[in-house]
Amino acid sequence: MTKQQGYHLSVGGMSCAGCVSGVERALSGVAGVRQVEVNFVERSAYVTGDVAPEVLLQACDAAGYPTQLLRDDDDDQQQASEQMQYRRRLQQAGAAALAGFPLMFAMLFGVMPGIDSPLERGGWLLGGLLCLGVMIYSGGHFFRGAWSSFKHHDANMDTLIALGTGSAWLFSMVVLALPHWVPAEARHVYFEAAMMIISLVNFGAAMEMRARGKTSAAIHRLLDLRPQVARVVRDGREQDIPISQVKLDETLRVRAGERVPVDGALTEGSSSVDESMLTGEPLPVDKQPDDLVVGGTINLSGSFLCRATAIGEQSVLAQVIEMVRCAQSSKPAIGRLVDRIASLFVPTVLIIAVITFLAWMNVGPAPALNHALVAMVTVLIIACPCALGLATPMSIMVGVGKAAEYGVLIRNGEALQAAATIETVVFDKTGTLTEGRPVVSNVVLSHGCDEAQLLQIAASAEQGSDHPLAKAIMARASESELSLLPLDEFHSLSGFGVAAKVDGLPVLIGNSALMQKNSVDLTPLREPVSALIQQGETPVFVAHEGELLGVLALHDTVKSDSAAAVARLQVMGLQVVMLSGDQRLSAERVAKEVGIEEVVAEVLPSEKAQLIERYQNEGRRVAMVGDGINDAPALAQADVGFALASGTDVAMESADITLMRGSLHSVADAIEISQATLSNIKQNLFGAFIYNTLGIPVAAGLFYPLMGVMLNPVVAGAAMALSSVTVVSNANRLRLFKPRRGESS
Repeated sequence: MTKQQGYHLSVGGMSCAGCVSGVERALSGVAGVRQVEVNFVERSAYVTGDVAPEVLLQACDAAGYPTQLLRDDDDDQQQASEQMQYRRRLQQAGAAALAGFPLMFAMLFGVMPGIDSPLERGGWLLGGLLCLGVMIYSGGHFFRGAWSSFKHHDANMDTLIALGTGSAWLFSMVVLALPHWVPAEARHVYFEAAMMIISLVNFGAAMEMRARGKTSAAIHRLLDLRPQVARVVRDGREQDIPISQVKLDETLRVRAGERVPVDGALTEGSSSVDESMLTGEPLPVDKQPDDLVVGGTINLSGSFLCRATAIGEQSVLAQVIEMVRCAQSSKPAIGRLVDRIASLFVPTVLIIAVITFLAWMNVGPAPALNHALVAMVTVLIIACPCALGLATPMSIMVGVGKAAEYGVLIRNGEALQAAATIETVVFDKTGTLTEGRPVVSNVVLSHGCDEAQLLQIAASAEQGSDHPLAKAIMARASESELSLLPLDEFHSLSGFGVAAKVDGLPVLIGNSALMQKNSVDLTPLREPVSALIQQGETPVFVAHEGELLGVLALHDTVKSDSAAAVARLQVMGLQVVMLSGDQRLSAERVAKEVGIEEVVAEVLPSEKAQLIERYQNEGRRVAMVGDGINDAPALAQADVGFALASGTDVAMESADITLMRGSLHSVADAIEISQATLSNIKQNLFGAFIYNTLGIPVAAGLFYPLMGVMLNPVVAGAAMALSSVTVVSNANRLRLFKPRRGESS
C-alpha cells in the first residue's frame, strides 16, 4: 500500500467552532482526499490523500477561508504572525474601549447628553459617525467574516457579533436621524454597547491567542532541536551550508558540542552522543564507525565524520515532529461530536434571537422596542460558541505535547481518548519486558573440561554467526578475555545449531536434537540440563570431536524497571497479561520475575491478535505493548497499540502510540496523561455547555418577570470573552501535570 501524502495547512477566517465543519466540508469534497483534521485552536488543517496541495488551497479559498501551505521552516514566520495578530487585537480592543468607556460612564452616572433637540441629535450623529470609524477599525474583521459566511450560505461567530453590534449602531442612528419613526419611549442610543462589546471580544481574542501560544510549546521545543547549519565536506573542503542544502550520502563534519545536523552513519572518528532528547536516557551513548547518529542529538566529545542517511522529512526528528503535529490536529470522538453541535449552534442562536425579539415586541412591557432590541443583541453576543469550540482541541494540543515531553508519541486523538479507558494491558515478552538480548547465565561442564576451554571453543565456532545466541556466547568469551581459535569451516543448521571446524577439529553447538543426530552422549548432564529447563533457561550443548564438553545456559534478561512498571499499572487498577511465542517455562520465569500472574505462551503471531479479540469480546478495553513484526497484528487489533521505538518500523506503523524511551513506565505515563487530558476536556465542555445553556435564557430575559432586570449587552460581551479565556486557562493547567512516576521513566 502506498503511503498517503500529508499536508499541513494554515487556515484563515475561522472565528468559531462552527467554521470547523465548513473547512472540513470544503476539503473533504476534493477528489483524492482521504482524511481531514481541522484544528480550531491552531487555525490549521491536516489533510492526507492523493491530491495536489494547490487544489486544497483553492477549495478552502472558494469556501471563504484563505489558506496557505505550512512547512517546518515557516514556523518562525508563523510565530511572528501570531505575535502581530495578538498586538493588533490589543490595539483594536484599546481603540474601541477609548470610544466606549466615556459613554458608558456617562450613562451609568446619569450625565449622558439628551437626544430631544435637533442640536443634541446633531452632536450625537457626529458621535455615531466617529463610532462607525472605530467599528471599522476595531471590528471590521467581524463584519468581513460575517459577509464571507453569508456569501457561502453559512453563519459563524462573526455573524453573531456583526448582527449584534451592527443592530445596536443602526438602531441608534435611526433614533437620531429619523426620531419620528421610533416611539418616544423607545428613543435611546446604544453606541456604548457596540463599542464595549467589540472591545471586550477583541480583548478576549488577544488573551486567547496568548494562552493558545503556550499549547504549542512541545512543537516549538522540538523545532528548536533542529540545527540551522551543517558543516559539509565537498571537494576535500569543509564548508558551512544551510541544513536545507544538505544532500543524501554527503559527508558531514560534527565537532564537539554541536548538534548532529541530520541522521547519519559514522565513517571516521568516534564520540559520545547525548540522545536524551530522543530516548530520555541521561547517559551518553558511545559511537564508533558504522554506528548511527540522529539529527538533533548533541555530540559531547570528539569530532567525527558521518554520511547523511536521512534528510528533511525523512529524518527521525522530522517524523517525530510530524507525528506530534498530526496528533494535535486530530480529534477524539468526543471532539467530533462537539464540532457537529457547534455547526448547528449559530443558526439555532439566530432563530432564538428572532423569537426573543418578537416575544418582547408582542408581550413585553413598554418601551417594547427597546427591550426587544436589548434582549436580541444580548442573546446574539452571549451565545458565541467560542468556548465550546476551544474545549476539546486546546486540551488535545496540551495533552499530546505533555506526552511528547515524556517520550510518548500519540498518533491521534482517538488513541488519546481510548488510552484513558484501558482496563487490560497485554505485554509481549521478548524485547518488551526483557532486553531482547540473551546472555549466558550458567555454564555446566562435563568431565575433563574447564569453563575457559568450553567458552573459547564455542565462541570460536560461533564467530561466523549473527544469531542472537551466538552473539551472547561471544560476548561471554569477550568478558573473560579469551582469544578466538582459527575457524576453518562453518555451517548453520537451521532448527538445530552450528557445525564447524575450529583449529582443524570438528565442533557441534546446538540443541539436543543436533547432539542425538550426531550420536553425542548427553547422559552425563541429563539431570542438570533438566533443572535448567525447569527454570526457563535455554540449554545450548557444545561437543568437540564427538564428545560433550558441556552446556551453556542462556536466557533473556528482564529490563531493570519492568517489575516496577508492571506494579505501577496494577496499582492503577489495570489487569496485566504477558503474551509470548516462547516456550511456557521460559515465559513463566519472566512473568514471575516481573510480577505478572496471567501468562499466555507458545502462541503464533496470528494467535496473539485472536487473544486480544477474545479479551475485547469479553467487554475489556485492551492495550497491547510490543516491539516486533510478529506483534503488528495484535497491535493493530488492540483498542490502543503501544510500540517501542527500539522495535521495528512495522510495529510502529501498526501502533497508535510510540514509546521513544526504553522504559515501560512510559505505558503508565501515557495512560495517566490520557486520563488527565480526557478529564480536562470534560471539564471544559461542562463549563462551555453550562455557560451557553444558562446564558441564553438569561440574555433572553428569563429573570425579568421575577426581578425586573435585563442582562446588559456589554456584560454579555464580557462574559463571552471570559468563557473563552477560562477554557484556555483550564486546558493550560495540563502543562503542570506530572505522572506519578514520570521521573522514573
